[in-house]
Amino acid sequence: MDDVRLSDFWRLMDDEFGAGYSRVLASELVLADLGGKSAEEALSSGTEPRRIWLAICEKQDVPPERWLGRDVAPRK
Repeated sequence: MDDVRLSDFWRLMDDEFGAGYSRVLASELVLADLGGKSAEEALSSGTEPRRIWLAICEKQDVPPERWLGRDVAPRK
C-alpha cells in the first residue's frame, strides 16, 4: 500500500467502520500522530491519505491484516 488516493481512503474507512461511523471518526477522532488533528483536518491540510488511514488503524486497534482493506474483485 504505497499510495492511497482520497477515494481509496474513504472506501477503506467505510468498509472498516461503516459509512456513517467513518464520517464521525474522520471529524471527531483526534490523532496524536497527526499533530492532534482529526482526519478531516489532516486531509484539508494536505496530509497523505495513507498516513491518515494508518494513524486511524493504530488508534482504533484495527488488526494489521485489515490495514490493506478487503479484497475487491477487478471489474470485467
